[in-house]
Amino acid sequence: MAWILLVIAGLFEVGFTTCLMKAKISTGMTHYVWLGGFLVSLALSMILLYKASLTLPLGTAYAVWTGIGACGTVLVGILFFKEPADFWRMFFLVLLIGSIIGLKAVAK
Repeated sequence: MAWILLVIAGLFEVGFTTCLMKAKISTGMTHYVWLGGFLVSLALSMILLYKASLTLPLGTAYAVWTGIGACGTVLVGILFFKEPADFWRMFFLVLLIGSIIGLKAVAK
């Protein structure tokens, strides 16, 4: 169950970074709506990370949470914000995903 909470926490991290980017490019009332989404996503991400770290080693939980957030944020940037998807960026993204899988494999 802790791993499921951790994955959901990582997805909320992607949510708060996406809301942050949308708030940056928005104006008026929508700016505040995206900031509200950022705060809600941030709070849920941190609460779920905390819950997962009660069972999992903190270093592993934090590394996986950060990795999910980083990978997801890069993918959102590429798919929705027209960020570059060059060879080296994708190479290191795959390397990061492999590292997350490795941490899961060796965690007790």
